[in-house]
Amino acid sequence: MFQPKQRSSALTALVILAAAALPAAATVVDFEDLAEGPAGLPFTHAGITYHDLNNVSGVFPDGSTFGPQDGHQCIVENAALFWNDFPGWGSPVNVLTFGTAYVEGDNFSIGALATVTMDFAVPAAGISMDIGFYENGPWGGIVYHLDALRFGQVVGSDSFTIIGESDRDNPAAATLAIPDVVFDQLHLYATYGGDYSMPRGMIDDIAFDQAVATEPASWTAVKDLFR
Repeated sequence: MFQPKQRSSALTALVILAAAALPAAATVVDFEDLAEGPAGLPFTHAGITYHDLNNVSGVFPDGSTFGPQDGHQCIVENAALFWNDFPGWGSPVNVLTFGTAYVEGDNFSIGALATVTMDFAVPAAGISMDIGFYENGPWGGIVYHLDALRFGQVVGSDSFTIIGESDRDNPAAATLAIPDVVFDQLHLYATYGGDYSMPRGMIDDIAFDQAVATEPASWTAVKDLFR
């Protein structure tokens, strides 16, 4: 059974206070510097390490179930045709998808994505992420969530529900955003009812303000609370 992490209001307040002291530089991770193909797991790129991918059990809207998925990994996918259909989404041509297979060249595969955790080498402030997925068909009613965490506690969240208005599925695009929070980890995951679920997803243009200076004393004080 999926159990969401609880928000810590005290930690949130301390993190926001500490954030004001952090110099920042805008960063957008768009995967354009990578070659298309399997990237493995864990996968580290641009100061972000992706791990704990699809290692959960859950349920689909039709009542069928799944277990932890062996062999799933991060995959750099050339999704130029997707970008042509959704020109305001992401950036051409590469995206990061997940699962076991990809389609070489301009065509693309949107891989299975139940859960993935992203660790940031340097604390970041504010996050937005473009996500491509399938809607309708067997996916309607699944909810995608993005949690931002600091010291293991959720400090901000965003989510959307995949629509299910017809029997035939189709590609769709959305943006998940959590402004004005400082975090060191992201958790992107899907649920249906009270359980994990496994729709299809790929991500692009992970945008955030990244700290560029040594942590000031305020960060040390916050971390000391959790030792």
